[in-house]
Amino acid sequence: MVVATPVDRRPQQRAGRSGRRKSKTGGTSKATRSTRWVANYVHGWTGKLDWRSIIWLGLVHVGALAAPFTFSWPGLVAFLVLYFVTGCLGITLGYHRLITHGSFKTYRPLRWLLALLGGLAGEGSALMWTAIHRKHHVLSDQPGDPHSPRDGAWWSHMLWLGPHPGRSVHRALVEHYAPDLLRDRAMVFLDRTFLLWHILLGLGLYFLGHLAWGPAVGVSLVVWGMFVRLVWVLHVTWLVNSASHMWGYRNYETKDDSRNLWWVGLLAFGEGWHNNHHAFQRMARHGHKWWEVDLTYYIILLLERLGLAWNVVHRPPGRRPASH
Repeated sequence: MVVATPVDRRPQQRAGRSGRRKSKTGGTSKATRSTRWVANYVHGWTGKLDWRSIIWLGLVHVGALAAPFTFSWPGLVAFLVLYFVTGCLGITLGYHRLITHGSFKTYRPLRWLLALLGGLAGEGSALMWTAIHRKHHVLSDQPGDPHSPRDGAWWSHMLWLGPHPGRSVHRALVEHYAPDLLRDRAMVFLDRTFLLWHILLGLGLYFLGHLAWGPAVGVSLVVWGMFVRLVWVLHVTWLVNSASHMWGYRNYETKDDSRNLWWVGLLAFGEGWHNNHHAFQRMARHGHKWWEVDLTYYIILLLERLGLAWNVVHRPPGRRPASH
């Protein structure tokens, strides 16, 4: 856990402006640092690319280009519903606060369901997602951080997904940072069947639209419920990695560049209060001020009230969050 103290914003803001001025004049040194960092990230990267990830992300983005030609109101509803189901329930509630940080506990079937929904967000299985995120917290904005804006905004947003260190390194990463998930057969199964669930969802959306409204709406549900929604959820998640380490305010002093960014907080269901999260990583609540809306935490409270969540980390032991 990072030791966190309330921040004095005026010196922090001056330092932030100074850092931005320096970055504009330090292109060569920045590129050199980034090159060294890439080598650290992939443990001796030889120049190979992760073509499976590149092709997957490329196809998703190309498919979304059909959005203007396939719009329908049922398609928009599918987009919004699956944005919430995969982005909020799957990624922020399931992958992040439950599986990665253990902010609460729940029954194993619900845990597995949330992991399935997280996989349908298109960001990989819970095994790799959790391992990478835990590594990010250990090395946040330091050499070895998988996605730090110190090595470029676009790198932290999505380009970090390009290098391929090799299967042995991937395996070692999961074994080191997520051994608990490797012992869970259901999580391993979801990892091995990652693509299958997307195919099944796509077929389900098409046949639902086809049977209810006709083939054109079936195509619309696939384009908007799959491709457009995947692109949207992917970039919203990536904004937490990039924008929330570059812009915004800080409630706490931490050893990284994490920030609280209101619009990412809204788009990512509370994940944009990133400085709060880096200060108290296991805490279920990311919004520490009254205006810091955290929908994911409200869902955790509901699950707790229903008896579906327990051992919720409302505040870290011995510390209190910033006052409301």
